[in-house]
Amino acid sequence: MSNYSRSPKLLKGALIEFSERFIGPIPNVIVFQYNPESMTRSLEVWSPGNGGSGDSSAADTAHTAQPMDPPETFTLALELDAADALEKPASHPVAFISGVADRIAAMEMLLYPQGDSLLGGLLGSITGSLSVGASVGDGGGIGGSVSGALGGGSGAQPVPRGTVPVVMFVWGPGRIVPVRVTSFSVEEQAYSPLLYPIRAKVSIGLKILTPKDFPQCNRKLSEDLAIAAFKFTRKQKEVLAAANMANSVESILGMLPF
Repeated sequence: MSNYSRSPKLLKGALIEFSERFIGPIPNVIVFQYNPESMTRSLEVWSPGNGGSGDSSAADTAHTAQPMDPPETFTLALELDAADALEKPASHPVAFISGVADRIAAMEMLLYPQGDSLLGGLLGSITGSLSVGASVGDGGGIGGSVSGALGGGSGAQPVPRGTVPVVMFVWGPGRIVPVRVTSFSVEEQAYSPLLYPIRAKVSIGLKILTPKDFPQCNRKLSEDLAIAAFKFTRKQKEVLAAANMANSVESILGMLPF
């Protein structure tokens, strides 16, 4: 590192998971150990498909139609290395035991459906056990408790659809967007004596989510934050595009022969 006092501080990218799988809705921040040197982005242009009508005016406008924001995806490769942490095991006990397995697991959990939190699941089990005991003690019988648990008294209950947590991709102040992990692969390159990976490369594919991807009502706080972050980043993009007009004016003046 440079000792120059005015050297800029390097910001690190991160993935922030808003999930209740842990102890309450605490964000799980996955900071990139090393920022990737490159990132591939792709925007998909809307296509009307092959089911267009015979109206000629509709066919003419289809070439310029864009009813929604273009879906944007990007991929990046992250490098993980526990070598520096292993030099000071007293200061990094987790890395000393599991290497980089904890960071890999945190990223893998972004693809798994959310369940009960670790503390909430334990409390729910204890509460359920106490409820069954109270029903038996009141003479309700075990059969009635089991019947109520299975929904026999009020009909079968639909199985809730699993959902992944809300994830924010943070790449400096200019890019904070909600994303969905679309691809994930890990190349483990070295192992500890306990066979935990201590060096690995992770390739992640992400898709930016728009406000239309979230429910219109009864939204969670994490979903409101995701929509606000998307609009903030979108507004910055519009401002930067407008700022490019100054460069365009300079370019036009430079093309003039006088």
